[in-house]
Amino acid sequence: MIHDVMPDTEEHLKEKMRSAYIGFDPTADSLHIGNLVPIMLLAFFQRAGHKPIALVGGATGMIGDPSGKSTERNLLDEKTLEHNQACVREQLSHFLDFNSGNSNEAVMVNNYSWMKKFSYLDFIRDVGKHMTINYMMAKDSVKNRISGEDTEGMSYTEFSYQLVQGYDFLHLYREHHCTLQMGGSDQWGNITTGTELIRRIAGGKGFALTCPLITKKDGSKFGKSEGGNVWLDAGRTSPYKFYQYWLNSADEDAEKYIKIFTFLDKDAIDLLLEEHHNAPHLRLLQKRLAQEVTEVVHGTQEVEKAIKASDILFGKSTSDDLKSLDEKTFLDVFEGVPQAEVPVSEIEKGLDMIGALAEKTGFLKSNGEARRALNENSIAVNKEKVSENYRISSADLINNQFVLLQRGRKNYFIIKII
Repeated sequence: MIHDVMPDTEEHLKEKMRSAYIGFDPTADSLHIGNLVPIMLLAFFQRAGHKPIALVGGATGMIGDPSGKSTERNLLDEKTLEHNQACVREQLSHFLDFNSGNSNEAVMVNNYSWMKKFSYLDFIRDVGKHMTINYMMAKDSVKNRISGEDTEGMSYTEFSYQLVQGYDFLHLYREHHCTLQMGGSDQWGNITTGTELIRRIAGGKGFALTCPLITKKDGSKFGKSEGGNVWLDAGRTSPYKFYQYWLNSADEDAEKYIKIFTFLDKDAIDLLLEEHHNAPHLRLLQKRLAQEVTEVVHGTQEVEKAIKASDILFGKSTSDDLKSLDEKTFLDVFEGVPQAEVPVSEIEKGLDMIGALAEKTGFLKSNGEARRALNENSIAVNKEKVSENYRISSADLINNQFVLLQRGRKNYFIIKII
């Protein structure tokens, strides 16, 4: 998990309990799995006996970090940032201990609380005078934005970002005895600006550690799916889809992810890798990875529901299993499956199978085709085979709204009751 580390950092951490911080962008009310590497860094740091500090960039979120970007971001108002901070803290609490009372319990801070006290003149006098333009211009994040052909240049606001983040490190060094800042490899320039301010203004020593930016085997960006970001918030990415993201990892990626995104020890991981290499078709590694990460983020109950929902697609389920799914998970499992609406009155009087398969829904092209499929015993209602004389009733409803039809193994159709 280490990309770059400042000399003597390891010796510094071995001396006694240290405090380290990572900054999180509060521009959304949820973190996504692209944030998981720095989150895991803090979590491992705390488990090793040190004190993690999660900084929510309320002030820097009003500016925007230029690192890795070619355009300037939209700025947020204070009320939105406060809401986002509360959501981020709740998500981090799944990984970090904020409330045990132990000396190394995690702390969350918002840099807006100290930056709002600065006037512009105070900041350029007390902080800006200690950094040269030459030093700031030498940062890759600045050079890339200024010289890149596909960029719009760089505003003074964003140019000043590294000074604001650097001051955060200085402030936490003074107020929380924080001597280490960690983050993604694209943050090295901003972090070392902070160590420079600590040296020049406070006469102290700050340390830096960055983790690699995770990439996928196929070259696509880690943390992205067809629907965009994979979020930690269940309202944005359902636990089922979250579980599926990890379950669908390529073998090579899963071997890397299991070491980074879970709290399994080395012996457990080595055993898993051996079992996986002996029988890769069983996907034991992906299943354990998906289970471990989903359990931390969403809890045991949601993991069990996600596993049950995954099994439904592969035929290892009953009508009762289907009916136990909540509406969002059901629709996620059968995303893209064609639907037809049928009035509730049809269900109340009992919908005959020919009507359900053909004239009322169009799932099959004709009554004759529906009759043949039923005679071939290839039709199921809610995963259970039915005959021509079966009638669909309210007892068959999933979430009082849906009925799942199936022909053969892979042809599905959803009746939605209106």
